[in-house]
Amino acid sequence: MLFNSYEYFAFIIIVYLFYRILPHRGQNILLLLASYMFYAWWDIRFLFLIVIITVVNFSCGAIIYSGKISRKDRVLLSFWFIVTCFLFIVIRWEYFYFLISNPAVTWTVLISWQKGWLILGGICILTCLANLLYPKIINLESDKKQKIFVSLSVVTNLSILGFFKYFNFFIENIEGLISSFNLDPTAFRLNIILPIGISFYTFKSMTYTVDIYRGNLEPAGNYLDFALYVAFFPSLLAGPIDRAANLLPQFYTKRKITMDQSVRGLYLIFYGLFKKVAIADGVIRTVNQIYGSTGQISWMDVVIGTLLFTIQIYCDFSGYTDIARGTAKLFGIDLMTNFNLPYFSQNPREFWTRWHISLSTWLRDYLYIPLGGNKKGTIKTYRNLMLTMILGGLWHGAAWNFVLWGFYHGILLCLHRIMKPVKDIHSITSNIFIKYAKILFCFVLISYGWMLFRSTSFEQIMNFSAILIRDFGNIDFGAFSSKPRFSVILALPLFLFIELIEYTMDGKSFYKTLPVPAWTAIFALMVFALLSGLTSESSQFIYFNF
Repeated sequence: MLFNSYEYFAFIIIVYLFYRILPHRGQNILLLLASYMFYAWWDIRFLFLIVIITVVNFSCGAIIYSGKISRKDRVLLSFWFIVTCFLFIVIRWEYFYFLISNPAVTWTVLISWQKGWLILGGICILTCLANLLYPKIINLESDKKQKIFVSLSVVTNLSILGFFKYFNFFIENIEGLISSFNLDPTAFRLNIILPIGISFYTFKSMTYTVDIYRGNLEPAGNYLDFALYVAFFPSLLAGPIDRAANLLPQFYTKRKITMDQSVRGLYLIFYGLFKKVAIADGVIRTVNQIYGSTGQISWMDVVIGTLLFTIQIYCDFSGYTDIARGTAKLFGIDLMTNFNLPYFSQNPREFWTRWHISLSTWLRDYLYIPLGGNKKGTIKTYRNLMLTMILGGLWHGAAWNFVLWGFYHGILLCLHRIMKPVKDIHSITSNIFIKYAKILFCFVLISYGWMLFRSTSFEQIMNFSAILIRDFGNIDFGAFSSKPRFSVILALPLFLFIELIEYTMDGKSFYKTLPVPAWTAIFALMVFALLSGLTSESSQFIYFNF
């Protein structure tokens, strides 16, 4: 169920209407059921992954904090674990319509999947083993027990993420080694479907147990509240990666929905759709044509394709975040800001304080600082920066272009750190031309990074990079024949104007700073651009792939 689909808005309206008439606890249950339905709309089988992550992290968090988990919770969680495996794995819901439309077919077709029963058997064995080992582990020393369960949480999350996202990538890169043993490498590859949103909900879940272990958070007292934190549908598929300390307390207490919050929520939904439908979807064909071309590519093709992708990925991803935050506001819940005018950054370090803020702060707090940050000398500081950015690139996907993109940003951050003392001495911050020159130069650096990110192969990266140098200034069009949609021609200048106004006004929304006639006219043009960008097919958000 895509945010930019009619089904999603019908879904939101129905959930919202029931939400407004229910008491606080009923609202939480409704949001949890809606979140599970929202995820199951894509593939109900992978809903069991969310249950696994929720049960494991809730149990680990309770034991890390208090040293134990109640018998009642153990029984209920064990039962829930097994029942959901039966419901989401054993039962083949894809055959349900076939069953009711064909009376000759018996109901046993729904549970005839042998592998499903094997998985259920394995889950039953693991659940029994966990309950048998619990009395022995629970009597260990407190420090040792805490380390065991925070490790169990981290290993479980990373193992699930690593298997689904990186298993085949790993096999592909050791094919030579496998072949040396006279084995067929293709036999080790699995037909693995990447569960949508897995990178986001695994990282979000890990912060919960790690923060409890560090003493920065108390565990959720109610399983349903924690389950809602993990699966809250607006941020489930592509973030933001909200910390438990920010989001969980909002589920504990009764929420008050104000008029200002609702208006702000509707605006964010509208603005997110404007960026996604009118701009990001409007340049897809052009970007795909240039990056998918097998013919002659010119300097102008590479420049236009890269600039359009730079715009596309920002409008696509920030558009999703806006819709997510706006939807949450309608329910009285505030998600963290994930973007803060990133293309107005004056240096690479500032860019990462403005772009995908929830991931960059996650990498800082849970990877860079634990590695030592900048506290262990210059060389180790650069090492930590490089490792953090390379792993941040790998987080985006199992491909070498993402690793190279992370490496590139690591180099930029290291160079910025090396040059910072010199810049501090000779800085001319009062000169507006110098300021915008820095913004432009940083934008060029970031855009080249997006070329690495979007490229389909290492060969294409080398080819495009060579064209940018050898063919510099060539304005001939070799592959650029599919022009952006009309909606882009209208929407892009509007978007740039809005971004510039909000930058000069320190992030305040343009409709709060411009005169009423001006922002009314802008809204009217945005509506027209949005409507002109609508098509019969909804385009998936880019970050659903990560």
